[in-house]
Amino acid sequence: MNLWKRIQAAVFRQRTEMSGFEAASATRRTYGWNPSTGDINTLLAGGIESLRPRSRDMVRRNAWATNALDAFVGNAIGVGIKPQSAHPDLALKEKIQELWLRWTDEADATGLTDFYGLQSLACRSVMEAGECLIRMRPRLPKDGLSVPLQLQLLEPEHLPTMETRRLENGNYLRSGIEFNGIGQRVAYRLYREHPGDASNPMTSSELVRVPAEWVLHLFRPIRPGQLRGQPWLTQVLLKLHELDQYDDAELVRKKTAAMFAGFVVKNSSASPILGEKATAGGTPVASLEPGTLQILLPGEDIKFSNPADVGASYETFMRVQLRSIAAGMGITYEQLTGDLTGVNYSSIRAGLLEFRRRCEQFQHQVIVFQMCRPIWRRWIDLAILSGALPKQSDVAPYYSVKWIPPGFAWVDPLKDIKAQMMAVRAGFKSRAEVVSEQGYDAEAIDREIAADNARADALGLSYDTDPRPDDSNASDESEA
Repeated sequence: MNLWKRIQAAVFRQRTEMSGFEAASATRRTYGWNPSTGDINTLLAGGIESLRPRSRDMVRRNAWATNALDAFVGNAIGVGIKPQSAHPDLALKEKIQELWLRWTDEADATGLTDFYGLQSLACRSVMEAGECLIRMRPRLPKDGLSVPLQLQLLEPEHLPTMETRRLENGNYLRSGIEFNGIGQRVAYRLYREHPGDASNPMTSSELVRVPAEWVLHLFRPIRPGQLRGQPWLTQVLLKLHELDQYDDAELVRKKTAAMFAGFVVKNSSASPILGEKATAGGTPVASLEPGTLQILLPGEDIKFSNPADVGASYETFMRVQLRSIAAGMGITYEQLTGDLTGVNYSSIRAGLLEFRRRCEQFQHQVIVFQMCRPIWRRWIDLAILSGALPKQSDVAPYYSVKWIPPGFAWVDPLKDIKAQMMAVRAGFKSRAEVVSEQGYDAEAIDREIAADNARADALGLSYDTDPRPDDSNASDESEA
């Protein structure tokens, strides 16, 4: 086997030497550059057990990493990605929305947050640990839920990475996930309790087989065939770690240098000067006071500390490193650091446009597709089975839904509102689309406007936002 590997290596070297591409050739510049040829699952299986705890550790200790996660979650999830039922029956559609609103407060199996809080928690776990597991838990009628369903979020440690083998039924396990003969996920092997929870007396190594229809596996796939997620800090973990150490060392250096005003040089250990006092360690430390005029004894001298300063290079160096970290995490430098120095309206808008495209991609391809869509279908099924929604011969209209992400607020909203008005009047956009981009339901806003107008008419109120003519003004004009 070793001989065969040596032969393959020799053939590989021969091919690279004959390559017409500089980056593929074996030269002095590429010496020592031997990237792995393994697929993404092989790479993750060998490194995820180290990447995940290091990513969590950096988020716990490093302010920049914490702020980066908070910034992305706040923009991608905000107050929640909310559903708007597309059922053609308006009365039934309104009933679905009311039932969903009641259920969102009951969705969390731990009772700590609502459905939209679970979205934020899942998004944060995907960024920090690379993935998140959501177990859909059906409940009994006696539990008193509006719809008998709750969600339990699990950290990826519940899914063992090295659980890989062929099963007796013809299926096979890969990284804790059971696949059938055509590559479909049929089940997950999950620990009953978190394997790292040392404070839990119920922690055990027992694995439970849970059908895939009751488990949602959230992660951002970056390569075809990927089975497990990769922490988003992977590319910048080492840089964050070393930059954090450098910044701490610089702070300690400045602090230490500032503590020493000067050093007393004596030929003899006797005859204390400048009112020196011995410390607990026996080293004499002198003190200075304003206006002190001290006569030194023969053979004594004082040398004042003149510590080296890093100067203006510190700020420049930190800014360059933090820009690299921001790029690796997919956010802007201003979001990472809060530094708005030299930023104007055009530059920050250009940066935010690129960032928000990434947010929209993650919203629709991960949160909506992997989490919201299957939860909505399961919620509809259990709502119909429990009698919370009426049964119909065709349940397809129940599944029709539009997920509305939170709207993005701009630096200058007046310019954006005028642009939206021009787009609607020119026919490039519908009013409903503009309202959806702001994170609201157009039909709900229409009902609120109608209710506001009816209440204003009943109270005899008139506003400049009401385009309808005032009856009193119209009568005065006719008399004139």
